Amino acid sequence: MASSSCSSSSSWTTTQNKLFEKALAKYDKDTPDRWQKVARAVGKSVEEVKRHYEILVEDINHIESGQVPYPNYRSSSGN
Repeated sequence: MASSSCSSSSSWTTTQNKLFEKALAKYDKDTPDRWQKVARAVGKSVEEVKRHYEILVEDINHIESGQVPYPNYRSSSGN
């Protein structure tokens, strides 16, 4: 996540992020009570998961608009 996620009122563990991703895949935008179900799956409040989602969308928009540079990966020459 972007550094803006660090200013959130709560921190997210790697496990919670994985649970969040899985819950988003399971409960799509047409799911009734989507945010309540995602929050329950992650162990966070509805407000926390909605804000986490907003940050995710912001990050994706920045990446897709070219505002985030591609990493400069170097190929290893151990072959």
